[in-house]
Amino acid sequence: MLKKLLSVLALVASSAALASGAAVHLDKAPVNLKDTESLQRGMRLYQNYCLGCHQMEYNRYSRTFRDLQIPDEVGMENLAFGAQKVGEYIKNGAPKADQARWFGAAPPDLTNVTRVRGPNWVYTYLRSFYVDPSRPFGVNNVVFPMVGMPHVLQELQGVPTLEHTTTVDAHGNEVHKTVVVTDGSGELSTDEYDRAVADLVNYLTYAGQPSKLEAQSLGIKVMIFLFIFFIFAFLLKKEYWKDVH
Repeated sequence: MLKKLLSVLALVASSAALASGAAVHLDKAPVNLKDTESLQRGMRLYQNYCLGCHQMEYNRYSRTFRDLQIPDEVGMENLAFGAQKVGEYIKNGAPKADQARWFGAAPPDLTNVTRVRGPNWVYTYLRSFYVDPSRPFGVNNVVFPMVGMPHVLQELQGVPTLEHTTTVDAHGNEVHKTVVVTDGSGELSTDEYDRAVADLVNYLTYAGQPSKLEAQSLGIKVMIFLFIFFIFAFLLKKEYWKDVH
């Protein structure tokens, strides 16, 4: 519990130090912790695109593989890098001092990012990068202005740019919108990219509270038990009272 608390506090501090972000509309993240295949795809994306900078040092490979129904051997061969062991925490080997020098601040641990920011914020954030030559990494973010990290998913999404539109509503008022559009050079279509981000956010939501999976499973078992108990209790009550009536 203490480790979890420290993780949350550290993430809050890191987020506050970087930027608070302007108030923008947040899209609904299609989180579904019962979708095991989505969780597996999300972990694969995280390991391939996020772990190089962002650790998940409060979750172990063994627990994650078990929850996501991934055999240990398959998981370690395809989702773990370096000389890590299945019982170890999900970490990278990048020195924090070097990361701080490269990015201006050490990238935060992401174990609890969806608990701090919320799944909707993370889902919208990962779909809101756009090209900005004035920034150190050539990109900015609608949700997180002056963002201090590269757009690591750009090869999947393509080159994103901002498009400003102005329309007039039914009352004659101008409505200004800013949307992110891509050039089609990514490995995925817009819909495919959105689904990939949804998988990643789904996994991050699980990672912030792995016990939710157990709680959901236990809740179903409890409901089944109560239903069966009710049937037997009802039959027993009829047996006891049949002579009275």
